[in-house]
Amino acid sequence: MSSFFNDRIPHQRDSLHAFSGGRIERWSEGRESLDTQAALAGDNAAVYLLRDDRALVRVNGEGLLAGFTPAEAQELGLDANSLIVLGIAEAGARLAGHVAPDLALPEDIKVVDLRSLAIEGAMAQGELAALAHARSYLFWHDANRFCGRCGSRLEVKGGGASRFCPSCSAEIFPRVDPVVIMLAIEGERCLLGRQARFAPGMYSALAGFLEPGETIEEAVRREVKEEAGIMVGRVAYHSSQPWPFPSSLMIGCHAEALSDDVDRDAAELEDCRWFEREEVRLMLAGDHPDGLKAPFPMAIAHHLIKAFAE
Repeated sequence: MSSFFNDRIPHQRDSLHAFSGGRIERWSEGRESLDTQAALAGDNAAVYLLRDDRALVRVNGEGLLAGFTPAEAQELGLDANSLIVLGIAEAGARLAGHVAPDLALPEDIKVVDLRSLAIEGAMAQGELAALAHARSYLFWHDANRFCGRCGSRLEVKGGGASRFCPSCSAEIFPRVDPVVIMLAIEGERCLLGRQARFAPGMYSALAGFLEPGETIEEAVRREVKEEAGIMVGRVAYHSSQPWPFPSSLMIGCHAEALSDDVDRDAAELEDCRWFEREEVRLMLAGDHPDGLKAPFPMAIAHHLIKAFAE
Protein backbone atom coordinates (compact mmCIF):
# COMPACT_ATOMS: atom_id res chain seq x y z
CA MET A 1 0.00 0.00 0.00
CA SER A 2 1.27 3.50 -0.81
CA SER A 3 2.28 5.72 2.06
CA PHE A 4 2.25 9.49 2.44
CA PHE A 5 5.78 9.19 3.84
CA ASN A 6 7.41 7.29 0.96
CA ASP A 7 9.46 9.30 -1.54
CA ARG A 8 8.46 12.69 -0.18
CA ILE A 9 10.03 15.40 -2.36
CA PRO A 10 11.15 18.48 -0.40
CA HIS A 11 9.89 21.86 -1.62
CA GLN A 12 10.37 25.42 -0.42
CA ARG A 13 6.92 25.98 1.05
CA ASP A 14 7.53 28.71 3.59
CA SER A 15 6.56 31.37 1.04
CA LEU A 16 2.97 30.11 1.30
CA HIS A 17 2.57 31.32 4.86
CA ALA A 18 1.52 34.65 6.31
CA PHE A 19 4.30 36.62 8.07
CA SER A 20 6.99 34.98 5.91
CA GLY A 21 8.72 36.54 2.90
CA GLY A 22 10.48 39.35 4.76
CA ARG A 23 12.72 41.54 2.60
CA ILE A 24 14.57 43.38 5.33
CA GLU A 25 18.29 42.62 5.57
CA ARG A 26 18.91 42.39 9.31
CA TRP A 27 22.29 44.14 9.18
CA SER A 28 23.84 41.56 11.50
CA GLU A 29 27.44 42.36 10.53
CA GLY A 30 27.16 46.05 11.38
CA ARG A 31 24.97 45.90 14.47
CA GLU A 32 27.66 46.39 17.08
CA SER A 33 28.16 50.08 16.33
CA LEU A 34 24.73 50.81 14.85
CA ASP A 35 23.25 54.19 15.70
CA THR A 36 19.45 54.36 15.72
CA GLN A 37 19.25 58.08 15.04
CA ALA A 38 21.68 57.78 12.13
CA ALA A 39 19.52 55.04 10.62
CA LEU A 40 16.43 57.20 11.12
CA ALA A 41 18.09 60.12 9.34
CA GLY A 42 19.18 58.02 6.35
CA ASP A 43 17.68 58.37 2.88
CA ASN A 44 14.24 56.75 2.47
CA ALA A 45 14.10 55.50 6.05
CA ALA A 46 10.71 54.13 7.11
CA VAL A 47 9.22 53.32 10.50
CA TYR A 48 6.70 50.57 11.26
CA LEU A 49 4.40 51.68 14.05
CA LEU A 50 2.44 49.69 16.61
CA ARG A 51 -0.10 50.82 19.17
CA ASP A 52 0.12 48.21 21.91
CA ASP A 53 -0.01 44.97 19.88
CA ARG A 54 -1.75 46.33 16.78
CA ALA A 55 -0.26 47.92 13.70
CA LEU A 56 -0.85 51.35 12.22
CA VAL A 57 -1.61 51.18 8.50
CA ARG A 58 -2.58 53.74 5.89
CA VAL A 59 -5.73 53.09 3.86
CA ASN A 60 -5.69 54.23 0.23
CA GLY A 61 -6.98 53.12 -3.13
CA GLU A 62 -4.21 50.53 -3.46
CA GLY A 63 -5.07 48.76 -0.20
CA LEU A 64 -3.34 48.92 3.17
CA LEU A 65 0.19 50.26 3.47
CA ALA A 66 2.60 49.99 6.40
CA GLY A 67 5.71 52.03 7.07
CA PHE A 68 5.86 55.78 7.59
CA THR A 69 8.48 58.43 6.99
CA PRO A 70 10.27 59.62 10.16
CA ALA A 71 8.33 62.91 10.00
CA GLU A 72 5.01 61.07 9.69
CA ALA A 73 5.95 58.78 12.56
CA GLN A 74 6.63 61.80 14.77
CA GLU A 75 3.25 63.30 13.87
CA LEU A 76 1.52 60.01 14.70
CA GLY A 77 3.01 60.02 18.19
CA LEU A 78 6.17 57.90 17.93
CA ASP A 79 7.67 57.12 21.34
CA ALA A 80 11.34 57.88 20.66
CA ASN A 81 12.45 55.65 23.55
CA SER A 82 10.86 52.60 21.91
CA LEU A 83 12.58 53.05 18.54
CA ILE A 84 14.64 50.12 17.26
CA VAL A 85 16.28 49.26 13.94
CA LEU A 86 14.92 46.23 12.09
CA GLY A 87 17.50 46.38 9.30
CA ILE A 88 17.80 47.74 5.80
CA ALA A 89 15.59 47.23 2.77
CA GLU A 90 16.52 47.99 -0.83
CA ALA A 91 15.25 51.57 -0.44
CA GLY A 92 16.69 52.37 2.98
CA ALA A 93 16.72 51.67 6.71
CA ARG A 94 13.66 50.14 8.35
CA LEU A 95 12.81 50.84 11.99
CA ALA A 96 9.98 50.13 14.41
CA GLY A 97 8.44 51.85 17.39
CA HIS A 98 5.37 52.31 19.55
CA VAL A 99 2.94 55.21 19.42
CA ALA A 100 1.00 56.70 22.31
CA PRO A 101 -2.23 54.77 22.96
CA ASP A 102 -4.47 57.82 23.37
CA LEU A 103 -3.42 60.04 20.47
CA ALA A 104 -6.09 60.83 17.85
CA LEU A 105 -5.22 59.55 14.37
CA PRO A 106 -6.05 60.91 10.91
CA GLU A 107 -9.01 59.33 9.10
CA ASP A 108 -6.78 57.44 6.65
CA ILE A 109 -4.76 55.78 9.43
CA LYS A 110 -6.23 52.65 11.00
CA VAL A 111 -5.08 50.44 13.88
CA VAL A 112 -5.39 46.80 12.82
CA ASP A 113 -4.72 43.41 14.41
CA LEU A 114 -2.03 41.41 12.58
CA ARG A 115 -4.19 38.28 12.44
CA SER A 116 -6.91 40.26 10.66
CA LEU A 117 -4.38 41.61 8.16
CA ALA A 118 -3.17 38.09 7.44
CA ILE A 119 -6.67 36.61 7.08
CA GLU A 120 -7.90 39.38 4.78
CA GLY A 121 -4.79 39.30 2.58
CA ALA A 122 -5.04 43.06 2.07
CA MET A 123 -1.33 43.76 2.45
CA ALA A 124 1.75 42.79 0.45
CA GLN A 125 3.55 39.78 1.91
CA GLY A 126 6.81 41.62 2.55
CA GLU A 127 5.04 44.42 4.44
CA LEU A 128 3.09 41.96 6.59
CA ALA A 129 6.35 40.14 7.36
CA ALA A 130 7.94 43.45 8.38
CA LEU A 131 5.07 44.16 10.79
CA ALA A 132 5.47 40.69 12.31
CA HIS A 133 9.22 41.32 12.64
CA ALA A 134 8.49 44.66 14.35
CA ARG A 135 5.85 43.26 16.70
CA SER A 136 8.06 40.45 17.98
CA TYR A 137 11.05 42.72 18.57
CA LEU A 138 9.04 45.47 20.28
CA PHE A 139 7.30 42.95 22.54
CA TRP A 140 10.66 41.48 23.57
CA HIS A 141 12.08 44.90 24.40
CA ASP A 142 9.01 45.79 26.47
CA ALA A 143 9.32 42.55 28.42
CA ASN A 144 13.07 42.81 29.07
CA ARG A 145 13.76 46.21 30.62
CA PHE A 146 15.71 44.91 33.63
CA CYS A 147 18.60 42.50 34.10
CA GLY A 148 17.58 39.02 35.21
CA ARG A 149 20.95 38.60 36.94
CA CYS A 150 21.29 41.76 39.04
CA GLY A 151 18.08 43.72 38.51
CA SER A 152 19.65 46.80 36.94
CA ARG A 153 17.98 48.63 34.07
CA LEU A 154 19.15 47.30 30.71
CA GLU A 155 20.40 49.48 27.87
CA VAL A 156 19.48 48.98 24.22
CA LYS A 157 22.47 47.88 22.16
CA GLY A 158 23.08 47.59 18.44
CA GLY A 159 19.96 49.53 17.51
CA GLY A 160 17.81 46.98 19.32
CA ALA A 161 19.60 43.75 18.40
CA SER A 162 20.26 43.08 22.09
CA ARG A 163 20.13 44.60 25.57
CA PHE A 164 23.14 45.15 27.78
CA CYS A 165 23.49 45.49 31.56
CA PRO A 166 25.96 48.26 32.54
CA SER A 167 26.21 46.86 36.08
CA CYS A 168 27.15 43.20 35.51
CA SER A 169 27.91 43.21 31.75
CA ALA A 170 25.22 40.65 30.94
CA GLU A 171 23.95 40.80 27.37
CA ILE A 172 20.65 39.24 26.26
CA PHE A 173 19.22 38.72 22.80
CA PRO A 174 15.68 38.49 21.44
CA ARG A 175 14.30 34.99 21.82
CA VAL A 176 12.18 32.83 19.57
CA ASP A 177 9.94 30.12 21.04
CA PRO A 178 9.83 27.02 18.79
CA VAL A 179 6.46 25.30 18.45
CA VAL A 180 5.90 21.99 16.69
CA ILE A 181 2.64 21.75 14.75
CA MET A 182 1.94 18.38 13.22
CA LEU A 183 -0.62 16.44 11.26
CA ALA A 184 -0.69 12.77 12.26
CA ILE A 185 -1.56 10.51 9.32
CA GLU A 186 -2.71 6.89 9.21
CA GLY A 187 -3.32 5.59 5.69
CA GLU A 188 -6.11 7.68 4.16
CA ARG A 189 -6.94 9.46 7.42
CA CYS A 190 -5.49 12.36 9.36
CA LEU A 191 -5.92 13.37 12.99
CA LEU A 192 -7.49 16.75 13.76
CA GLY A 193 -8.47 18.32 17.05
CA ARG A 194 -10.28 21.40 18.25
CA GLN A 195 -9.90 23.61 21.29
CA ALA A 196 -12.81 25.38 22.94
CA ARG A 197 -11.44 28.77 21.82
CA PHE A 198 -11.60 27.81 18.12
CA ALA A 199 -14.27 29.23 15.83
CA PRO A 200 -17.38 26.99 15.66
CA GLY A 201 -16.77 23.91 13.55
CA MET A 202 -13.03 24.48 13.10
CA TYR A 203 -10.58 21.59 13.47
CA SER A 204 -6.81 21.91 13.16
CA ALA A 205 -3.49 20.12 13.48
CA LEU A 206 -2.14 19.44 16.96
CA ALA A 207 0.61 21.71 18.31
CA GLY A 208 2.81 22.30 21.33
CA PHE A 209 6.01 23.99 22.47
CA LEU A 210 9.31 22.25 21.91
CA GLU A 211 10.95 21.66 25.30
CA PRO A 212 14.63 21.95 26.28
CA GLY A 213 16.69 18.93 25.26
CA GLU A 214 14.23 17.75 22.60
CA THR A 215 14.67 17.33 18.88
CA ILE A 216 11.83 18.41 16.62
CA GLU A 217 10.97 14.77 15.99
CA GLU A 218 10.88 13.93 19.70
CA ALA A 219 8.63 16.91 20.40
CA VAL A 220 6.23 15.83 17.65
CA ARG A 221 6.00 12.31 19.04
CA ARG A 222 5.55 13.53 22.61
CA GLU A 223 2.86 16.09 21.81
CA VAL A 224 0.75 13.70 19.72
CA LYS A 225 0.97 11.05 22.42
CA GLU A 226 0.15 13.52 25.22
CA GLU A 227 -2.78 15.20 23.47
CA ALA A 228 -4.30 12.27 21.60
CA GLY A 229 -2.71 9.06 22.91
CA ILE A 230 -1.41 8.22 19.42
CA MET A 231 2.04 6.70 18.91
CA VAL A 232 4.13 8.26 16.12
CA GLY A 233 6.89 6.77 13.97
CA ARG A 234 8.37 8.72 11.08
CA VAL A 235 8.26 12.51 11.13
CA ALA A 236 8.52 14.52 7.91
CA TYR A 237 9.30 18.25 7.97
CA HIS A 238 7.01 20.38 5.80
CA SER A 239 7.79 24.08 6.39
CA SER A 240 7.97 26.77 9.06
CA GLN A 241 6.15 30.01 9.83
CA PRO A 242 7.05 33.02 11.97
CA TRP A 243 4.20 33.58 14.40
CA PRO A 244 4.44 37.00 16.11
CA PHE A 245 2.12 36.25 19.06
CA PRO A 246 4.41 37.18 20.64
CA SER A 247 7.45 35.55 19.04
CA SER A 248 7.14 31.90 18.04
CA LEU A 249 8.38 29.83 15.14
CA MET A 250 5.84 27.25 13.99
CA ILE A 251 7.66 24.13 12.76
CA GLY A 252 5.25 22.20 10.56
CA CYS A 253 5.53 18.42 10.24
CA HIS A 254 3.62 15.37 9.10
CA ALA A 255 3.68 12.46 11.54
CA GLU A 256 3.23 8.76 10.78
CA ALA A 257 0.67 7.33 13.20
CA LEU A 258 1.48 3.84 14.51
CA SER A 259 -1.78 3.45 16.46
CA ASP A 260 -5.32 4.68 15.95
CA ASP A 261 -7.17 4.59 19.29
CA VAL A 262 -7.64 8.23 20.29
CA ASP A 263 -7.25 9.01 23.99
CA ARG A 264 -7.98 12.75 24.08
CA ASP A 265 -6.50 15.05 26.70
CA ALA A 266 -9.71 16.78 27.79
CA ALA A 267 -7.77 19.64 29.38
CA GLU A 268 -6.24 20.51 26.00
CA LEU A 269 -8.81 19.46 23.42
CA GLU A 270 -12.57 19.74 23.20
CA ASP A 271 -12.59 17.05 20.51
CA CYS A 272 -10.07 14.99 18.57
CA ARG A 273 -10.77 12.38 15.89
CA TRP A 274 -9.73 10.88 12.59
CA PHE A 275 -10.91 12.44 9.32
CA GLU A 276 -10.98 10.64 5.97
CA ARG A 277 -9.21 12.39 3.10
CA GLU A 278 -12.42 13.21 1.22
CA GLU A 279 -13.95 14.77 4.33
CA VAL A 280 -10.84 16.92 4.73
CA ARG A 281 -11.20 18.10 1.15
CA LEU A 282 -14.77 19.19 1.87
CA MET A 283 -13.57 21.11 4.94
CA LEU A 284 -10.90 22.91 2.94
CA ALA A 285 -13.43 23.82 0.25
CA GLY A 286 -15.99 25.02 2.77
CA ASP A 287 -18.48 22.38 1.63
CA HIS A 288 -18.64 20.07 4.65
CA PRO A 289 -22.30 19.07 5.27
CA ASP A 290 -21.92 19.61 9.02
CA GLY A 291 -20.20 22.98 8.63
CA LEU A 292 -16.79 21.72 9.76
CA LYS A 293 -13.86 23.87 8.69
CA ALA A 294 -10.09 23.83 8.31
CA PRO A 295 -7.91 26.77 9.43
CA PHE A 296 -7.57 29.85 7.20
CA PRO A 297 -4.87 29.78 4.48
CA MET A 298 -2.81 32.29 6.50
CA ALA A 299 -1.99 29.50 8.99
CA ILE A 300 0.62 26.79 8.51
CA ALA A 301 -1.96 24.25 9.74
CA HIS A 302 -4.02 24.90 6.60
CA HIS A 303 -1.08 23.97 4.38
CA LEU A 304 -0.20 20.86 6.38
CA ILE A 305 -3.78 19.67 5.97
CA LYS A 306 -3.94 20.69 2.31
CA ALA A 307 -0.73 18.77 1.53
CA PHE A 308 -2.36 15.61 2.91
CA ALA A 309 -5.68 16.24 1.15
CA GLU A 310 -3.97 16.66 -2.22
